Amino acid sequence: MKVEGVKLPLIAIIGPTAVGKTELSLQLAERFNGEIISSDSRLFYRGMNIGTAKPSTEEMARVPHHLIDIADPDEIWALAQFQKSAQAIIVDICARGKLPFLVGGTGQYFRSVTEGWLPPEVKADKRLRGELEKLEAEKGSQWLHEKLMMLDPVASEKIDYRNIRRVIRALEVIFTTGKKFSSLRKQKGESPYNLLTIGLKRERPELYERVDLRIEKMFEAGLLNEAQSLLDAGYSDELPSMSALGYRECISVLRGEMDVEEAKMLMRRITRKFVRKQANWFKDDDDRIKWFDAREADLFTQIERKIEIWLKRYK
Repeated sequence: MKVEGVKLPLIAIIGPTAVGKTELSLQLAERFNGEIISSDSRLFYRGMNIGTAKPSTEEMARVPHHLIDIADPDEIWALAQFQKSAQAIIVDICARGKLPFLVGGTGQYFRSVTEGWLPPEVKADKRLRGELEKLEAEKGSQWLHEKLMMLDPVASEKIDYRNIRRVIRALEVIFTTGKKFSSLRKQKGESPYNLLTIGLKRERPELYERVDLRIEKMFEAGLLNEAQSLLDAGYSDELPSMSALGYRECISVLRGEMDVEEAKMLMRRITRKFVRKQANWFKDDDDRIKWFDAREADLFTQIERKIEIWLKRYK
């Protein structure tokens, strides 16, 4: 996004689940008079706080946050809708003399903004979509994802099988156009922003330990009660939003289909798989990303200095 030919500044903070993005982004936004735009698709939904590791009320009070709690669980927020909203928010933040921070681990949402993606302009086919939804209900989400893998391996690698809405959308585009979904996602090339992308990383065993601890804390904080509250409010466990890690597992516990320890084990396994998928979006050898080891004692100082140098160049 440009204003009178000048690219607006944007700092992105990316990395896998549980790596430590939230606290770092808060510290940096406080230091550089910034505001945070979430690019985590799980944080859109109201009432889904514990299972999505949503920033707390206290954390969000430290600096302004955007694109969190913007929809009810039965609403759909498409990629193009997110992209348009994020772009408008970036313009507004810059117009007020503040610095926008795009923070999250959902790769396609991050790329749609920072690379200026042009999502496929293929109108929804309600009949075809209905047939695909029927197949998913009969045969399961993994079966449908396997069909996508056969037709478009690149797209299947980047779309989690639990994200039924995106799996169905990819198949819908493929069957409608006769072309691979991954080939129709146009890009503008260079970023439309003066972009600095900061990546946080940890060794995989340590990251898995942090994931396990997070899952334990979610249950201690009342994840089962949160899942029950969503059911009590009338939200179906088949909603796309309910594919967020933990909710369907908790609902299975509430229905007596598994116990808590089995749910935790399944959540750990699914999260590990998700972490590996995130690595496909954020690669260590991507020279557009300035990587930092999240374990470094002087992590904040290192990144603070990097931003100061970048700002001087920008100005």
